[in-house]
Amino acid sequence: MAVAKKSVAAPDTKEAAAKTAKAVTPATPVKTEADKKEAAEKKAVVKKEAVKKEAVKKTAVKKETAPRKTAAKKAELKSELHIQFNGKSYSEEELVKIARDVWQYDLKKEASEFVSVELYVNPEESVVYYVINNEFTGSFFI
Repeated sequence: MAVAKKSVAAPDTKEAAAKTAKAVTPATPVKTEADKKEAAEKKAVVKKEAVKKEAVKKTAVKKETAPRKTAAKKAELKSELHIQFNGKSYSEEELVKIARDVWQYDLKKEASEFVSVELYVNPEESVVYYVINNEFTGSFFI
């Protein structure tokens, strides 16, 4: 039985020796003042490079947004509407002007409050139906 104890005791002493060796050796090597200066310079260079990369990224983002704005302007469509019936002819601008006059003079509202208008033309009855500011509805003859 004595032999068995020695074989078990041997691994324990190796583990204990390894633990003490780890505890004695420092995890980081001792740095001199020159090593510290070099490390600080490297960190400063890395920070400057990071700042430069961020500046490049910001300018790249600005360059991408500029073409989008011009593309949106090119996509804008200009249209004109003319309605002709029974020998009469009306353009969209004329009908909006009549609706604005109804807003100001018939409904006694401020011109600055006239924000949006939807017009529905019924040529069979010679009537234009309107919805002003998604709130007021009515009609006028043309």
